[in-house]
Amino acid sequence: MCLCSSGLSLSAESVVQGRVGGFAELGCSLTPPSEGATTPNLFPLHVVEWVRLGYNVPILIKFGSYTPRVHPNYRGRVSLSHGASLLVDKLTLEDEGWFECRILLLDRTTDEFQNGTWNFLSISAPPVFIKTPPPFLEVMLGESLTLRCDAHGNPKPTIIWRKDGSDAEKQKAIQVLNETLSLSKVTRETTGIYKCHVSNSEGNLTHTTQLQVKGPPIIVMPPEDTTMNMSQDAILQCQAEAYPSNLTYEWWKQGQNVYHIEVHRKTLIVDGTLLISGLIPEDSGNYTCTPTNGLMTPPSASAYLKVKHPARVVRMPRETYLPMGMGGKIICPVQAEPPVLYVNWTKNGASLDLEQYPGWMVNSEGSVFITAANDDAVGMYTCTAYNSYGTMGQSEPTKVILKDPPSFRVSPRAEYLQEVGRELVIPCQSQGDPTPNITWNKVGPAPRSPFTVLSNGSLVLRPLSKDHQGAWECLASNRVATVSASTTILVLGTSPHAVTSVSVDPGITHANVSWEPGFDGGYTQTFTVWVKPTVRGKHEWASIPVPTSKTSLLVTGLQAVTSYQFSILAQNKLGSGPFSEIVTIRTLAPPTEAPTMVTTIAVLSPPTLLSANRTSLGVLLQWVPPLEESPPLTSFVLQAKRGKGEWVTIDREIAVNVTELIVQGLVKDSNYELRLLSCRDRLFSVPSDSVVISTEGMEMYPAAPSLLAFVPEPLLAGVIGGVCFLFVAIILSLVTACVMNSRRRQRRRKKRDGKSSDELKLCPPLNFFPNSSSSDRSDRSSFDKGSRSEYQDQRKQLLSSSSPPPHYTQFESHFGGSPSPTSAIESISRSPDGRFVIQPDIENSTPTHIKKNLKKEFPQSPGRGSGGGSNNGSFKEPNQPNPVSSERDRQRKMPAVLTVDSPDPEGPPHSPGRVKAM
Repeated sequence: MCLCSSGLSLSAESVVQGRVGGFAELGCSLTPPSEGATTPNLFPLHVVEWVRLGYNVPILIKFGSYTPRVHPNYRGRVSLSHGASLLVDKLTLEDEGWFECRILLLDRTTDEFQNGTWNFLSISAPPVFIKTPPPFLEVMLGESLTLRCDAHGNPKPTIIWRKDGSDAEKQKAIQVLNETLSLSKVTRETTGIYKCHVSNSEGNLTHTTQLQVKGPPIIVMPPEDTTMNMSQDAILQCQAEAYPSNLTYEWWKQGQNVYHIEVHRKTLIVDGTLLISGLIPEDSGNYTCTPTNGLMTPPSASAYLKVKHPARVVRMPRETYLPMGMGGKIICPVQAEPPVLYVNWTKNGASLDLEQYPGWMVNSEGSVFITAANDDAVGMYTCTAYNSYGTMGQSEPTKVILKDPPSFRVSPRAEYLQEVGRELVIPCQSQGDPTPNITWNKVGPAPRSPFTVLSNGSLVLRPLSKDHQGAWECLASNRVATVSASTTILVLGTSPHAVTSVSVDPGITHANVSWEPGFDGGYTQTFTVWVKPTVRGKHEWASIPVPTSKTSLLVTGLQAVTSYQFSILAQNKLGSGPFSEIVTIRTLAPPTEAPTMVTTIAVLSPPTLLSANRTSLGVLLQWVPPLEESPPLTSFVLQAKRGKGEWVTIDREIAVNVTELIVQGLVKDSNYELRLLSCRDRLFSVPSDSVVISTEGMEMYPAAPSLLAFVPEPLLAGVIGGVCFLFVAIILSLVTACVMNSRRRQRRRKKRDGKSSDELKLCPPLNFFPNSSSSDRSDRSSFDKGSRSEYQDQRKQLLSSSSPPPHYTQFESHFGGSPSPTSAIESISRSPDGRFVIQPDIENSTPTHIKKNLKKEFPQSPGRGSGGGSNNGSFKEPNQPNPVSSERDRQRKMPAVLTVDSPDPEGPPHSPGRVKAM
């Protein structure tokens, strides 16, 4: 078929179709000989050339009958047909292109070729793979993978990737780009059959690749928790899958390979199953299955094997040490499944009776707890544990040895203050047998800064840091006991510590914020309240300063029904401390209507099944508590009634978790009724059913504080009345004695006033008060608070041990005047009772200004004992309109008898001699 055209444009006439391996003919016609030819047409006079676009030389040239010359790429495959047409055989895809036919006529006068004819040879071919992945591929788990599939054909083939029959592009972990399949991370799910399918209109091809992912095993059947009885056989299954599949199973228990423990009872099957025959209590525990194929980290799966058996005691210590005077335990190490129900104890071969030892009890673990160990605890003990399966026998004996607990030879002080950055050494030394081990712990969070403990037990903080502040404990431990000594470290010269206990009480548009200050670091600290709405960002906090020395603040201007966050910041001269914890609150909503008060009366239930039994310690009262209340009960109340008497409350504070109580102090040979009530704050339940108990014949009743509640009321009233009568009688006797003594003094004054007739010369100067009262006051004002209180205590002791205060009369030496030389001894006379008497009328011998000074310096009150004053030695001046005349009247009424007492040898050393008015 020949299609000719005059240009290179692709059209239906210029296209020649061919197929790979077939042939195609490109047409070209010869022009007939021209009429003006001079040479006869004996042989063809023309040259035929076929040129391919892109080739430098023609692919075929033929002149006359000569053999054509062919391009090497087409040798043996091209020839001329029908004159000038080109026949191409054994077509390939490379043969596709533009071809031109050129004819040169030799019988023409011109050398020009005849107009060529361009033909496009189109080659169609089925797909052919250029590059494919290997048919079998192994990739390590977690690695990346790329599968490339290239093919060519005409038309261009389409490439599609499939995995296990489905489109690979639709799977999440697989990416297909430019006919290349990629996996960023190979997983176990990546394993499968991958197919590259190429197709066009001429045919299709498929390439298959099997992908295997190498990795550690994966457990498909893990072991399960199993419960078996003792002496039965246990089977623990474990199955795994992996590639490669050379699996090895291992079973572990508490870090040991099970196959190496009691091999005769444990069998490991090839499929990973563990068989344990003849179970014993020691077989209980956690078992771990670990399959491995030598690649990467093997997986593991665990199961717990529970072996049920009677209770038994294991590893009973031969010796048990108890600290003298301290609490201790005699441990019974019990192994039981199901759990232990109770434990029986023996002491020195006999059953242990806990009722004989106050403060002894058996706790929930079966151990004997002793509140204060003493000589009663010494002995040989054994224990026997029981559960629902029974017991496996008695334990080995343990010898209880009583020893002194560790003691501190040097204890730390209660408080240490030191500046930051310096060294602080806190001593702590202990003694005991055996030698205790000293350790230090900080109460609360452990400090970030280092600390060391010396060999002598001292705590060394070098350098002292802010986080060292707080409470520390020195622990002295040995096999007997552990004792502790506490101290507090205050670090000075730091910023404040964070406040604690931040509390926010919200209102509608306000909130009351309060807190507990932290240590101020040795300087005065101030506080700032930081607040922001919760919905705001982290940088939108607002700060409100707090007045000095205040630890609370009312924050106003808030919005109702809005969430806010609060934090407190402390500051001192060295800087700011850390923020406190953030507290989030929500302000209240404004009230819309008056609240409705709903009052409900809660009904409490009393204890039930009350029973009473007599014991050597008293009456044992037992009961069953009521069901849990909401809110919970606070206590039980015990009431008792003796005979036909009234109910009396014995105990109001019985804990709600107590179900039995020893009632002591009951009167012997009496009948009592006992009952219980439930209590929540001030709300009480109805009484429980009472129980009757008789104390007749009981031997031992320790006295109890509630004994007075059972004393008969008539007897109690008589005792109280007798005590009151005795007290009133003593007071009346004292009052009567004071009245009679006062009357006796008045009679003596009247008698002395009538007998005074002689003049008495004034006594020589006696300087009892060398300093004035003003100077005394100024000296006292110089005392500080500590010395003043000490001075007052000493003065009280001196006054209490000295003789009664003196009654002073007139002292000339204190008035500033001197005695008259003419008034000598002859002015003094002796009274009938043998005493010296001074003349009552002394105005003539005493100047008026001296009397005024006397009244000013020594104001007195009439009567005996007026010399007593206040503790500081000052006297209160009486409020009189005419002090001179009143002084004269008082002197006339006072007896003029003077006696001089020498200092008491038992009195204080600084007490002067006293002049006593009789």
